Amino acid sequence: MTSKVLFVTPPFTQLNTPYPATAYLKGFLNTLGTESFQIDLGIEVILELFSKKGLTQIFDQIETEKPELSENASRIFRLRENYLQTINPVILFLQDKNPTLAYHIVEGDFLPEASRFEQLDDLIWAFGTLGIRDKARYFATLYLEDIGDLITEVIDPHFGFSRYAERLGMSASSFDEMNESLQAESGLIDGIMLKLLRERIDQVNPNVIAFSVPFPGNLYGALKCGQFIKSQFPLISVWMGGGFPNTELRSLKDPRVFDYVDFITLDDGEAPARLLLDHLEGKINRDQLKRTFVREDGQVKFYTNSKEKDIAQRDVGTTDYSDLKLQDYLSVIEVANPMHRLWSDGRWNKLTLAHGCYWGKCTFCDISLDYIGRYEPITAEILCDRIEQIIEQTGQNGFHFVDEAAPPALMRDLAIEILRRKLTVVWWTNIRFESSFTMDLCRLLRASGCIAVSGGLEVASDRLLELIKKGVTVAQVAQVTRNFTQSGIMVHAYLMYGFPTQTTQETIDSLEMVRQLFETGVLQSGFWHRFAMTAHSPVGMSPQSFSVKNLSPEGTFANNELSHEDPTGANHDEFGEGLRKSLFNYMHGVGYDIPLQDWFETEVPETSIDEEYISRILNQATDLNYKDHQRMIWIGEQPELVVFEEEGSSELIFSGKKEDFLVELPAELGIWVADLLERISYRKKLQTIRQARESYETELGNFQELVESEVWEILAEHGLLIL
Repeated sequence: MTSKVLFVTPPFTQLNTPYPATAYLKGFLNTLGTESFQIDLGIEVILELFSKKGLTQIFDQIETEKPELSENASRIFRLRENYLQTINPVILFLQDKNPTLAYHIVEGDFLPEASRFEQLDDLIWAFGTLGIRDKARYFATLYLEDIGDLITEVIDPHFGFSRYAERLGMSASSFDEMNESLQAESGLIDGIMLKLLRERIDQVNPNVIAFSVPFPGNLYGALKCGQFIKSQFPLISVWMGGGFPNTELRSLKDPRVFDYVDFITLDDGEAPARLLLDHLEGKINRDQLKRTFVREDGQVKFYTNSKEKDIAQRDVGTTDYSDLKLQDYLSVIEVANPMHRLWSDGRWNKLTLAHGCYWGKCTFCDISLDYIGRYEPITAEILCDRIEQIIEQTGQNGFHFVDEAAPPALMRDLAIEILRRKLTVVWWTNIRFESSFTMDLCRLLRASGCIAVSGGLEVASDRLLELIKKGVTVAQVAQVTRNFTQSGIMVHAYLMYGFPTQTTQETIDSLEMVRQLFETGVLQSGFWHRFAMTAHSPVGMSPQSFSVKNLSPEGTFANNELSHEDPTGANHDEFGEGLRKSLFNYMHGVGYDIPLQDWFETEVPETSIDEEYISRILNQATDLNYKDHQRMIWIGEQPELVVFEEEGSSELIFSGKKEDFLVELPAELGIWVADLLERISYRKKLQTIRQARESYETELGNFQELVESEVWEILAEHGLLIL
């Protein structure tokens, strides 16, 4: 039997772009010659639900069942004709298929408005003057959220745009509640989901269906679909993998899960998928499966097959988005947070620079798991080959590199390769705020198309950063964020409170560090996360080493986030709202002068951080004593050299994208500079400082004097980088 696979992403992940796991696996199966297809049920269900037909079903159900409605839901129901009239044009607008509707939307009398629009009074204060299309997309997003509130209240309490029945899947140590929900009668959203799944099954006729479940909010949809397949298509084999099983189901014991799926795989899916298909085709026995759960004799059995190696990153193939409806995704605007807006606005091709994390030491992180613990980079050349193929396939040049922490050296090589190939790429990624990100490296990344980075500042306390084993200090973070910001790259900081042993004083001092980073302009976006202790992190595996106690008994279903007791730390419940409010203001450039105490309902101590701490760090002089091994690169255009032999002088005419500028130099120096810039062009193999020093001192004099001269400053300003 030849396998034909249908990959499914169950509802819901993102409105603006597909989650990449199924496209990764489809790309791998292409290398095996195995036929595969994919569907993102999330966006397809949204488009069916948020349509004139879908809203008609919602309003008809309310009309028939006559539930007790809140004041907000009653208003939406009374305005139902307005919603039915506007929904299809608004969806087309958010798909960039009806751009002129923006003018109608911003007039303010086109869209019906419910409670989400109450925040509009703060729009100008918070965000300044938005462009017409951005403002219209923001209004349209509020409009969808109003409808979403109605759906949650009267149709399905589990509904959410980027999650579905998330509560049922979040660290549910018992399968009982999920199982009970799956046995209940299907509602409107389930019905739409299963109808679309049936249509896709009838279309491609697969004999294997594989669900990627990245988040807790995708689990219910996957199992509901599995239930449907087993009932209606009993000959189809069903398997499940993805981020949720990888983190939550590693100690699975409840056999009832296999009423809905046949196999559950862990970690990288390529090798388990290949062996699973071989097994289904009768080529290997079941005991040769890799990292796969099955049910045997009524019990859960796990096959590891550690002898079978994972697929090398260079051999996994190019991500294949070809049969996803890429033109149908919605670009919405959540303007309260610049990075969150980037996340939800526009379509991004997802790609990974390297498998795992090159650092792999943070004590709050699941570093014991394969997807983080096994670091395996690939070359910039292979990455650029894949980038070019994906651009050709999708017509989109935006990329989100989804690494846990992108390696600086690989980012450097990738940026140079992008420049060499003259690719037009817009990209962003996650990083560690480490000292490798010098001003010159940040300028190189910006030249290659990098527009934003997000990184973990976490607790903004040197003691706790050391306890976390983050490998950075607050001072280092300040310098790196300055380098990115001055290079034109937006910086978002992941912030954490509630780490074991964190005191009230340390929490307030962390807030003061964050305030100063925003006030000095080196940080543009951030978000406070409450610390969560997970089973596969060093804290979760050895809580006593961090002075906390694990309060969660191991269950038979999902085991990841652990309830814990922190007897030496502060009462972290007191800080969440104050941290959120202060950060909201700082992101909008206001509130810096408000005393930290005023953000909190309870009394907190004054900060012990000097109010000029970050400013002093940023004002430290830059060291121009380069090391011999550092590489030189010129990312500008080659200048025109004009030599005036009689005068013994020369002119170098540089052409920037906006204007020309001219540098007058002695003839010998002008010739040497022109030759240097030719030799260190990004189009060629880079030279080292040592090579430049030896050349200069052989021909002209003291190299350090050149480095400290105005000539060097001009060259550095216009494209000379030292890496």
